[in-house]
Amino acid sequence: MKMEKMPEVTRINEGAFWSNSYEKFDVEVYVPHSPLQGDILNYGFIAPYLLIFNDKKLSRDEQITFAREKGFEKLAADFDSSVVFITPKTGDWNSAAPDILSEIISNSKIHQYHKDGVVIANNFFRHSIDGYFIRGAIFRIILCGFGSGADYIAKNCLCHFEGDGLWGRSDLAPATCLLTGLSVLPEVKADDIPVISYGNSDEANAILEKGCKHFLKRDTAATAEVLQKDFYDFARQFRRMNGPLQIDPDLEKDGLVIEPGIAEVKTSKDNCGDDKGTETHKIGYFAFYNKGIFDGEAVPLVLGFHGGGDSCFFLATMAGWAKIAHRHNFLLVTIENHLNSTATEMIELLEILKKKYKIDSTRIYATGFSMGGCKTWDLVQEYPQVIAAAAPMDATFDVGCNVYGNKVEGGINETIPVPIFYAGGEVTPLPELPFQAQKCLDRMSYVLWLNNATAAERYDEEVVLENKDNWENKIWGINGDEVEKLYDESRDATLTMQKFKSQDGRVLSVFASISGQGHDCREHTCENAWQFMSQFHR
Repeated sequence: MKMEKMPEVTRINEGAFWSNSYEKFDVEVYVPHSPLQGDILNYGFIAPYLLIFNDKKLSRDEQITFAREKGFEKLAADFDSSVVFITPKTGDWNSAAPDILSEIISNSKIHQYHKDGVVIANNFFRHSIDGYFIRGAIFRIILCGFGSGADYIAKNCLCHFEGDGLWGRSDLAPATCLLTGLSVLPEVKADDIPVISYGNSDEANAILEKGCKHFLKRDTAATAEVLQKDFYDFARQFRRMNGPLQIDPDLEKDGLVIEPGIAEVKTSKDNCGDDKGTETHKIGYFAFYNKGIFDGEAVPLVLGFHGGGDSCFFLATMAGWAKIAHRHNFLLVTIENHLNSTATEMIELLEILKKKYKIDSTRIYATGFSMGGCKTWDLVQEYPQVIAAAAPMDATFDVGCNVYGNKVEGGINETIPVPIFYAGGEVTPLPELPFQAQKCLDRMSYVLWLNNATAAERYDEEVVLENKDNWENKIWGINGDEVEKLYDESRDATLTMQKFKSQDGRVLSVFASISGQGHDCREHTCENAWQFMSQFHR
């Protein structure tokens, strides 16, 4: 039972409120006012998904009071997020269906289009809406149980299960569970589910402490201050992408600055996004840099573009670019909702950033995942003189087309070499690699010719899609002049890099594939992309 239309939203002094019914549960969502500019800057990918399983159903006013007194209201406001109250269809948790969490996840999403705690799933390609969802990051679920709601979690949710994940069916589990007032003994079926116990019996705590790798005990029910502290000190670090629990380091505590920004640019005539036809529009971004980085010489800049439906924080956090910037001491600027902006507008934004930050103009790099990879190709095609190197990943349009699928007016770059690190997953369901689609093969040919590769002519002669069963290299068509393989222990995957030399003997073109990877982008690949790009100056 999906949400087929935007729910009726009630405006209240404290924010907004709406409700909806599903097959096994009812939901009531409280969206408190936030000081963040959430219409331009998307915090959803780092926000806790606060799911409240309360002992009894509360009225709207009672829910708002409850959220405030327990500390959930402030947590939601801190991230421009929501407090989501869940009630089982049966009316009580003792008789509720055991798989309610699975249905909640199927009806939850994070997306660049959202309003009042509702995701409006605009489809960029079909120009349609694919549905409406509760806005919440399923990889940051915090189950908050009270009384019989806590009993339900303790019996049914301390486990892994199969459900609708980020990219199809997947292994799922909560990121953290908060349990208050248990009257049953918990059934811990997975030791990697973090639990905070509030005011529970010694017997229940003993089971949780023995069964959970990450466990925090409080002797009494949490006050708002204690709950908020426990989130920031304990629960915030946990996320779960496709099964395994992942622990994010506290980069801010270690000296990384995360700075939001909004700039206004002139809308270029080739803009086919939401701001088409306007004179100007605003672009949101997040800058990531180490404290004191601008005290010395000018620093390198990496412009990062997220995938379609994603956000700045997905690229910075999930793909690991924030950690890489922290590790190598460069400025990372990720662009929010960049599909509403063009390559020309990115150049204007770049000039704004140069006035704000001490940027080395000879060391400006671009990278992106999926549709962000396509935006990176736009810069290679349209403004090659600006970037020193580029790492588009996991996507391409036809050579000569921009991110909107339209032909670039005035032609594309065919004379200025741009060092390229391109990567794609070997088992991706989307066309990312030459053996999958002609446009991918054509893009690799374009790169080799652009960078004066010694293999360019051979590539065009030998790599024909219809003859792929006979290719020397089953993914790329031919092998690189050098081949390097690096193992990624975190995913039990191998990054294989085909390195193609140019006429001057330098490696300017790297085509990389990742074993076992679908449509994804992870830190190990991005680290190697940085190692490659950072060699070059413009």
